[in-house]
Amino acid sequence: MARAFAKIAFTPNVQAAQARMGSRDAYRMAELGETESAELGPDEIEFIGARDSFYLGTVSENGWPYVQHRGGPPGFLKVLGPRTIGYADFSGNRQYISVGNLDGNDRVVLFLMDYPGQRRLKIWGRARLIDEDAEPALAARLESPDFRARIERGVVITVEAFDWNCPKYITPRFTAREIRELASGQRQEAAMRESAAPDMDAIGSGALRLVVTGMRQMTPRVRAYELRAPDWSDLPAVTAGAHLAVPVRLPDGSVVTRQYSLATHPHRRDLYEIAVLREEAGRGGSSAIHATWRIGTRLALDHPTNQFPLHEDDRPAVLIAGGIGITPIKAMAQALKARGTPFELHYSGRTAADMAYRDRLAIEFPGQLHLYFTRAPGATRIDFQSIMRAAPAEALFYVCGPGRLLEAASKAARELAIPAGRVQYESFE
Repeated sequence: MARAFAKIAFTPNVQAAQARMGSRDAYRMAELGETESAELGPDEIEFIGARDSFYLGTVSENGWPYVQHRGGPPGFLKVLGPRTIGYADFSGNRQYISVGNLDGNDRVVLFLMDYPGQRRLKIWGRARLIDEDAEPALAARLESPDFRARIERGVVITVEAFDWNCPKYITPRFTAREIRELASGQRQEAAMRESAAPDMDAIGSGALRLVVTGMRQMTPRVRAYELRAPDWSDLPAVTAGAHLAVPVRLPDGSVVTRQYSLATHPHRRDLYEIAVLREEAGRGGSSAIHATWRIGTRLALDHPTNQFPLHEDDRPAVLIAGGIGITPIKAMAQALKARGTPFELHYSGRTAADMAYRDRLAIEFPGQLHLYFTRAPGATRIDFQSIMRAAPAEALFYVCGPGRLLEAASKAARELAIPAGRVQYESFE
């Protein structure tokens, strides 16, 4: 729901705040393309059905927001359809603030919390109030079997957008029932059984356990995935150029592996990030990731390896990326900058809108980044001979991208008699 969420939440003032605080580039690509249909998927339906409370936000005609807590037995918030949810509203303190607000503005936002699991789902929608006498069949669908008080009204919400939040700062809290289970030892025994058994819900069979904790739509076809340890502990250290062999479940149920370079700053230990280009005519792996990975998706994979390592001495570097080949090159640029090694970065893409991380790189490397647009008005292409001829005599070259980019770079290096050891290649094809 990236675009639907972004187009509602990222108002001009929000965009200005993001620009001031340095996060605008990371979120800009979420606004590209047509807004999706905000249909609830299996993960959202299951999550909603397990909640015993939520927070409801409305806005009054004088512009003041109001947040109200709503609670009931698990499942009292009903999923009525792919884009419709609702709940029964019973008599409370009779202030009717939310009811009155909805008379003037039908916009609402819901926060659904899973405190023990440290998960949070935000839902934007438009609400209408229903009367049991006027719409008895619909009101009956909102009833809970174990709570037979008269419904004062029903609230039916058409979902406009939803978004899963990062769980990092959600403090775990437990119900009285959960505390009783903890005290009786039931939870500890269950946890021991789960830890002793393999994670049957994880995709793959490797020793490294990761969970998807963030997703960002960076271009219309590129989505970045943030991966962390399930307990948010530090991950194995990596060096620039490293990659993960990611397990992917295809539509036929089979599990395959696909190689994705780590785009994370190599000094970070708290997360890995990969960027996945959706290839409609590919072998199905990237499309399956885009279609099925959600916040909370669990993976069991092998530890990262590096077959495209960056040199460790102080020789200058020339980094060249085409398309999604920017992912390891980005990490290399960050590593070189961190250690003060001279470098320049050349990045080619079809258009500016197709280039993942472009805005972020422009801010981070203003004097070193050179951009090329191959399908934009006044198209520019990388002149490999000019770049290699102008580089310092001891410079090392790192090239990542499609096969034709690597072929052009290799041809230029041969014509300039640059030793093979000074030019390193990695293809994402």
